[in-house]
Amino acid sequence: QVQLVESGGGLVQAGGSLRLSCAGSGRAFNDYIMAWLRQAPGKGREFVASISSAGSITRYEDSVKGRFTISRDNAKNAVYLQMHSLKPEDTAVYYCAARRSGFSTYDFWGQGTQVTVSS
Repeated sequence: QVQLVESGGGLVQAGGSLRLSCAGSGRAFNDYIMAWLRQAPGKGREFVASISSAGSITRYEDSVKGRFTISRDNAKNAVYLQMHSLKPEDTAVYYCAARRSGFSTYDFWGQGTQVTVSS
């Protein structure tokens, strides 16, 4: 069992930066692929970025490549999303999620943190 709690969301102007954090609890945190997903108003949840259990492999949705960076610190049971050059279309609730390698569904989710980018 893994519990996830996001923080770091807020209101920022276009072109600004934010850093999201996700604190995990549970001794199996290091076993999980961690990801950030987001859901904008009136839209479905979409993948943003993921990082392998050891932190060596990362993946990004095309629209955030070069602007967002995912990282993790397994010693602290934490995963981060550094976001630069934010755009109004990045406005969404951002969720931290965990899944096991080899599985496509996410087993555990945080409650989400709101990111609002003003133009």
